[in-house]
Amino acid sequence: MRRRQFLKQVTSASLVGGLSSFPGCTHLSPQRRDSIREENAKPGTTDWLLSNTRVDPKTKYRCPWIEGFCSRTSFRAGETLEIRISTNPASPFVIDIYRLGYYGGKGGRHVQRLGPFAGKVQPDPPIGRERLRECVWDTAAAIKIPQAWLSGVYLGKLTAEKEGLQSYVIFIVRDDRRCDFLFQCSDTTWSAYNRWPDVFSLYDDGTPPHNWHVGPGISVSFDRPYGKYRQIFDAPLSQGSGEFLLWEFPLAFWMEKEGYDMSYISNIDTHVDAKGLLRAKAWLSVGHDEYWSLDMFNNVKAAVASGVNAAFFSGNSVDGFITIAPNGRGQLGRTISRVGKFGPFERELAEFAGKWKQHGPNPATLMGARSTFPYNGGADWTCVHETHWLFEGTGMKNGDSVRGLVGWEHHGLPADIPGLEVLARGPVFSGGRPQGVEYTATIYPGPKGNHVFNAATIWWSDGLSAPPSYLRPTAHGSTPPGPDARVQRMTKNLFARFLGQSSIAG
Repeated sequence: MRRRQFLKQVTSASLVGGLSSFPGCTHLSPQRRDSIREENAKPGTTDWLLSNTRVDPKTKYRCPWIEGFCSRTSFRAGETLEIRISTNPASPFVIDIYRLGYYGGKGGRHVQRLGPFAGKVQPDPPIGRERLRECVWDTAAAIKIPQAWLSGVYLGKLTAEKEGLQSYVIFIVRDDRRCDFLFQCSDTTWSAYNRWPDVFSLYDDGTPPHNWHVGPGISVSFDRPYGKYRQIFDAPLSQGSGEFLLWEFPLAFWMEKEGYDMSYISNIDTHVDAKGLLRAKAWLSVGHDEYWSLDMFNNVKAAVASGVNAAFFSGNSVDGFITIAPNGRGQLGRTISRVGKFGPFERELAEFAGKWKQHGPNPATLMGARSTFPYNGGADWTCVHETHWLFEGTGMKNGDSVRGLVGWEHHGLPADIPGLEVLARGPVFSGGRPQGVEYTATIYPGPKGNHVFNAATIWWSDGLSAPPSYLRPTAHGSTPPGPDARVQRMTKNLFARFLGQSSIAG
């Protein structure tokens, strides 16, 4: 279908609804436990992978030949997805949409091709207040999300006719059904670190040499493409997909392989839809989940109090305190601003205390442990509680380690919560030098037989699977091990408890 045919689908009512409010989760749908297994039985493909991409050496981050973004972070079936794309030089292009999953190990399933479209050069946005770069681009394609599209993370692979250059757009299809697991994507953090078009992340204040600004007064927008990833390693093949393929996909790939009943949401969904969190037995934070609003914190805290299990397969989580605001056209949930930090300031951070407008509650009261300064470093994940049910079937004894699983940021300083237990702990190193801090992986009981687990590492997912083209990270002298039967078994044990099972077979 041509561009103008798609645009006819974008009605005034849908635009007003997207600008004025987020639809609430008011009518829960029945649980469909076999939906993930049925989906992954469909034919898969590795064609979702980029095969020809390029980064502009002048900016170091963007792919101006073809780049784009989506009108929201997540969509329900029946809602209209708008994709805004620029090609420079102007070039015809197509969009191939894939749902990511296991699919026999291929990692994706092709669900639709859009185009070809004419393509045009869209304007670079001006530098706004607090260095905000917000693209006001024309919509290249619009599509009403089909009912048949299962909740998941979807990539739109953009391919320009000129030179065949490619990049991604990324979006989440969510639903309102009851499920066992809610997989939260860490997309506020993707946006915070996004430097597109060159030096405009939350860490850039415009002052050379553009290292790491850590104060307030900077805002970033979801209304712009995701530039090339800026940390740890060079990953151009993830161009346009935020950080999902780097830290989060290995967990999703493994869970879909195992057939767990799961549904996907955005950080923005956690922010606006407190009731929606209650439809799951367990809620999951994954990867690098640093930037949270106070509403996110309160909503997850309330879900745990209501009996929802939670797992933080993540590091440096609930650390940056943000506000989430509308864009310049009044559409909610499109602008984030760092206004402070969660938790008490440690002595090492005293020099920063005067820069922040405010700070949030201690995140360890939710997670069991929290970020510690210095944040960066690596370590082996070492068992210190061999009799705990988490280690059942792993063969791990006190002192046994999963080499390099902790990194590149971690959690420590366990909270004084009744029943909290430390499962793994050890000193953190950088380049072989001790950092003077300790990571602590924890678990504590919720009020209704539920649990909150904290893996204390960004790299937990690395121990579960290696999807096609997955790039293993190395930072601060630490490299995670790749798929490890002990990490897989611990995760299965945890999930069994979340589902009310005392043990698993095998």
